[in-house]
Amino acid sequence: MSGRFIAIVGPSGVGKDSVMRALAARDARFVLARRVITRPVDAGGEVFDSLTESAFAAQEAAGGFALSWRAHGLCYAIPASVDAVLASGRDVLANLSRSVLIEAKARFARLEVIALSAGHDALLARLVARGRESEAEIARRLERADFTLPPDIAAHVVENDGALDDCVTAILCHLDPTMTARKSEIYQ
Repeated sequence: MSGRFIAIVGPSGVGKDSVMRALAARDARFVLARRVITRPVDAGGEVFDSLTESAFAAQEAAGGFALSWRAHGLCYAIPASVDAVLASGRDVLANLSRSVLIEAKARFARLEVIALSAGHDALLARLVARGRESEAEIARRLERADFTLPPDIAAHVVENDGALDDCVTAILCHLDPTMTARKSEIYQ
């Protein structure tokens, strides 16, 4: 059976990359999709492959991406190499934009969407702490924080305001319902 493509979505600063790394550390079934971004490699944040806009366009035209989109003045993509990982039966975690979820639903037979949320103050603090955007860019990202998902996209919403481990456990319980029973046994 093919693996699941698990899209992690949410506003900037909600902790998508931290949650994905923690999920992969807790469960070996997960493989992190390494995004391709037209951002300088020294910009910090997530681990990604940096491409110029022209190299990105060439790779996109050549079919090198499973998904691609534009946001915040940058180009983003998930490499087509995720197809081999999914075919091997492993689950792929990918930091996605909600704008590409319809395309992801059409492309991947087993799509799961996890929508992370956090309060305004938490998002602001995280965006400031990462030091990658100007005040104006942070303000624009915060304006987009309240979003709706495209029609026909079902998502499991998880709050990421508290401890990272609590968020990760909630996601794991959703993705593996047998874990809920094991968790309740552990805490009794």
